[in-house]
Amino acid sequence: MPVSPRRLFGAAAVLVMVATGGSALAANLKIIAPASPGGGWDQTARAMQQAMQGEKIAGSVQVENVPGAGGTIGLAQFANRAKGDPHQLIVGGYVMVGAIIMNDAPVTLDAVTPLARLTGEYEAIVVATDSPIKTIGEVIAKLKADPGSVSWGGGSAGGTDHIAAGLIAKAVGVDPTKVNYIPFSGGGESLAAVLGGQTTVGVSSYGEFDAQVKSGKLRVLAITAPERVPGIDAPTMKESGVDVEVQNWRMVAGPPGLTPEGKAEILKAIDDMAKTKTWQDTLKTKGWTDTYLAGDAFTAELKEDIAKAHIVLRDIGLAE
Repeated sequence: MPVSPRRLFGAAAVLVMVATGGSALAANLKIIAPASPGGGWDQTARAMQQAMQGEKIAGSVQVENVPGAGGTIGLAQFANRAKGDPHQLIVGGYVMVGAIIMNDAPVTLDAVTPLARLTGEYEAIVVATDSPIKTIGEVIAKLKADPGSVSWGGGSAGGTDHIAAGLIAKAVGVDPTKVNYIPFSGGGESLAAVLGGQTTVGVSSYGEFDAQVKSGKLRVLAITAPERVPGIDAPTMKESGVDVEVQNWRMVAGPPGLTPEGKAEILKAIDDMAKTKTWQDTLKTKGWTDTYLAGDAFTAELKEDIAKAHIVLRDIGLAE
């Protein structure tokens, strides 16, 4: 009797499980980064690729960029295309939560299978080194005098960067709806705008600016952490008299329709990846905080974060 492709696939998975100490992944794993190259989601997906391939948790790992609308285009495509396939993943995070709310997106995170929160990272407010602005106090003064005179370059509308700008405005007594926020579809585009002087300041997760800060092209004015972060030579917003704390987080999800076995299989692989030296070294290099939380605990936390995001976006005038 001929052997069915499904049986052959199952046998191959078992062989991979033996070879990798329990992580049963097919030779080909695809990770969707729902943004342009260069941004945080792209970096996260490629860091996963490096760790999974380098530590032999998976064979071939492909990263595909599907930019647009704060990740919601990639999310919809993924949810429709990858149903039931434990070997396709998508990265996302707080930015996507805001974009879904802002855009009233027809496909939400309910359409996928949350697997794990991977990292957390604080927002940085930066300027080009040749900018006449030297301190966050100068930005705040300009903002109070004329909100529109300060243009903020960041990620998608309604995302963490936009929320940070709105919270800063609100904290200093400026109507958040007056914030002149310019959204870009990827970290590379927003970075180019800041370096080119097209925006007054840039706002994003620190890791997206790290290389340019270290090379002397950008200067960090402040970060949205509760206390100073080692390796970042900048005050917190709170130090600067602005009571704002924002942390961006990033996650990985699977498609809808996973079987219990399929979900357990990919969760095991992600858990193995998160413990590898390659991944842990990447966290240190990128300045990402290890906020790993997986399975049902993360699913519950995600529901709470979505509810909180609705409240914050309403407070700063970005949602009904």
